[in-house]
This record gives sequence, C-alpha cells and structure tokens, in this order.
Amino acid sequence: MAVNARAKTITGQVLKSITVNKLKCINNMNSLSFTPHPLTAILGPNGSGKSTILHAIAGIYRPEEGQSGEDHKLMDFFPRSPDAEWNGSEFHINHTFRRGRDLIENDEKTYGKADAVGSRWVQIYARRPLREVYYLGIEKCVPMIESEKKNNIKYETSNVSSDFINLLLRKSSHVLNKPYTSFNHHKQPNGKFFIGVEASGIRYSSLSMSAGEKKVFMILEAVFKAEKNALILIDELDLLLHDMALNNLISVIHERASEKNLQVIFTTHRESIISLSGMVNIRHVLSLADRSFCFEETKPDAINRLTGVKVTSIEIYVEDGVAEAMVKKVCSSMKGTKFIKVIKYGAAVNAFTILAGTLLRGDDLDHTLFVLDGDVIKTEEEKINAIQKVLTGNDQRSVGLREQALRKIFQFRLPEGKNPEQCLHDLIIQIDTNELDEGSIEIIEAARNIHFRDDSHDYLTQIIDSLGVERSVGLTRIVDLAAKHQEWQNIIADVEGWLRPEIERLRE
Repeated sequence: MAVNARAKTITGQVLKSITVNKLKCINNMNSLSFTPHPLTAILGPNGSGKSTILHAIAGIYRPEEGQSGEDHKLMDFFPRSPDAEWNGSEFHINHTFRRGRDLIENDEKTYGKADAVGSRWVQIYARRPLREVYYLGIEKCVPMIESEKKNNIKYETSNVSSDFINLLLRKSSHVLNKPYTSFNHHKQPNGKFFIGVEASGIRYSSLSMSAGEKKVFMILEAVFKAEKNALILIDELDLLLHDMALNNLISVIHERASEKNLQVIFTTHRESIISLSGMVNIRHVLSLADRSFCFEETKPDAINRLTGVKVTSIEIYVEDGVAEAMVKKVCSSMKGTKFIKVIKYGAAVNAFTILAGTLLRGDDLDHTLFVLDGDVIKTEEEKINAIQKVLTGNDQRSVGLREQALRKIFQFRLPEGKNPEQCLHDLIIQIDTNELDEGSIEIIEAARNIHFRDDSHDYLTQIIDSLGVERSVGLTRIVDLAAKHQEWQNIIADVEGWLRPEIERLRE
C-alpha cells in the first residue's frame, strides 16, 4: 500500500444523510441516514432508485491532492442526452469532518442543476468536500474472459507477496471457504496486467475466475487498501454470491470498517440482509408515482403493502415482536386472530412513512390500524409533527390526508417513562402466584430476579433466555401472563376499542 507523503488536511469524514428532492426516478424522498453502523444496505424493488442514490453519493466528494481515492463526477453517472438534461435535479447531504483540530458537525451541501437548459452541476467540482472514495459498479464484476477477444492469450507470471497480499488471501479464503495460498501478477505483451491466484495446488488467472470470485477479490482489495475515514460504494453487493459467502463478506467488511472508521454503502436485493441489522443500517427505498420514500430498519412485509399485497381482512402495523404478541393477545380474546395480519415496521417513524405512502396511493385503509408502542411518539402534537414531515403541502387534499392519517394511529397506554418491555415486566412481578400453573410461576420467578437492565429492551429477553424457548414462544407466554393483571385492560384499551367492532363485523 502506497504511503502518502503529504498529511491530509481534512479527516474524520462521516456522511450522515442524504435527502433527494429530484433525481432521475426519485422525487421528494425523505432523509436517508447512514448511522449508527459503518455499513448501510439500500434495498428496494427494481427501478426504485437504489443505484441512483449510490451514483449521487459517488459524486459529492473529490480526493485531496496527493492522496488516494477516485474522482467521480455527477456528469459521469448522469450524462446529458437528447432525452435527459437533468435540469431541476437537486439533493442535499449532511456530513461531519475535521479540519485540523476543528470539528465541523452537520455541515450541509446542496447538489444539482438549475431548471434552465444548459445549466452546470453544482457543487462546482473543484469546491466539493474532500474524501477518499471508491465506487465498485456492476460492470467491474464481469469475468475478464468475457471481455477478452483473443482465443490464444499469452502472459508472464510473477508472484507477489506482502503483508497486504497475505491479508487479502486470508480474508478471501474465509469469505469463499477456499484455501488460497499465493497471489500472482500476470503481464501481457501489450503491457496489460491482471491478477491470478493459487488454491488447493491449482494456479489460475482472473481469466478463469468466476464472476463471484473476482468480485470478492475486487471488493476486499478496495476495503483493505482504503485509508481511515474512506467511503466505499458497492452496487449490488449480493450479485453472484451465495448466502454464506455474502454473510462472510459482510462480516469481514464490518470488522475492517470498524477498525478504520470506513463507511461502506451498498445496494442489494437480498432481503436476508435484514438479519444482519446489528451491524448494517437497513434502508428500503420505494418510488411511487409522485413521491419516493425511505424506510429505516423496516421489514419486507411493510414494503409489500406499498407494492400492492393485501391478503387478510384486517391489517395491523406494529413496531416489533413485543407489540405483535400484545396485539395478537387482544385479538385472540375476541376470537379474531384468523382475521388479522400483523406487520412489523421497525422504528416508530416508519409508521407515518408507510401510512403516507398508502394514502397517497389512494388505498382503502378502512380496515387498517397503525399501533405505536406509546413510549416515543405519544402526544397528539408529536403525531401531528410526524405526519406533517411525510405529508407536506397546504392544499385541500394534503390537509385531508393528514387528518385521515391521524385517525389511523393508535397506541398502548403505558406508564410515563416506560416502554412495553418494562411495562410487561412490572405487571408480571406483581401477579400473585397462588393458583397459577408451574409454567407461569417459572416466568414470574425469572422476572423477579431482574431488578435493573441498562437496555430496557432486555427485560423480556433475559426472561426468555432463562426459559430456553424461541423468542416468539416466550413473548406469547409472557403476554398471556401479563394479561391476567388488572392493569392490562387499561394498557390495550385504545387498540381494543378500534379492533372490537372490526372483528365483530367479520364474525357475523
């Protein structure tokens, strides 16, 4: 790895978020954030704008003179043509960096082109922020043999060895579960270089590599050569990789990104990536006719709702598995479980984004309920503010949609300062064990042994771990027990009040 003679004048770069007003197929998209994890996955249907976002990000920085990195310009990804001038394009970024000892936080920059024909892209290229950036597009994954025109290829081989190469071989072996032992450079008579490797005693060049194998080496080379605070963009990370290789690759990238303060942003179609939300920011993007949406930490079913899937009579949106168990308990008490479909949307703000999207589509929401936990966005004013962020405008239609949205939001009645996990824990430890079965007593005893958790969401997790059962089973047993407490009816009163007439209508 080359050592730069000049010290960097700008360090500590972090891209916090991007907000797109208009760019290609994206219109009025709410902010897409890249925190708290160093890795961000952008998911969405074909044509939703995933690659467009990646292309926009690739053009926001320029490399510092004398330093490593690629210099991508917006016009490289959005070239002028008779069908596309890109006039009126506009997006904004929020980023943080250090200039010497000074920390500049939440600096905002605007990029785009004015409406006038012939306008130039801004920011002016020479004035863009400084950062080491690498962009790995789909075209770089094409097997080399497919671009080679000759049927008789000559080259000279030389072995390459260094700490960097040994690290690259070791990590590639882990990702692909293949014992790579050496790395070679091949030089053709025309001066063209390409790589080769040796594995299990067989030596071969990139001409014979599979597309997935070549892709892993390409990605890992970029990740491990990148210096601190670099930004790496990868289009279709999952393309040509099986699940185990993809999971291994993400684990390796995350380890390196955490060590070097890198940011890695990639697009993917692989919904299984959601299971890695502990190390990857999960972002879904979806573009409708006149509006684009970004969802944070949401689930596939929530996106399916916006793309036209509806399979049950009543749809209930909840934040997580705890709320799902509570809602299902309410429905089972009315013999209405078979009439409902519960969809988890993740963070509370997603409820308002999904609700806005369905209303703008003109969907029938007469039999749809959005349930908030009641610990984050709980007051009427907070709900109104959340709705106004996703349903803007002062025209009659927008005002009407906001009023309609507010009528679809309900919540649990929780004690002040408590979340559902703490509330259920409190109910359980207060229940008298007389006349309870052994299974219920086991839960109560486990709960009474928990006095304080730094993360309040762990109150129920520790109970479930002590029971040794699947989380969904444990949550059902905990909620069934908590429902025996006299305070339960007050907690679920608003949700039950909406559901009862709906279920009674379907049971007639």
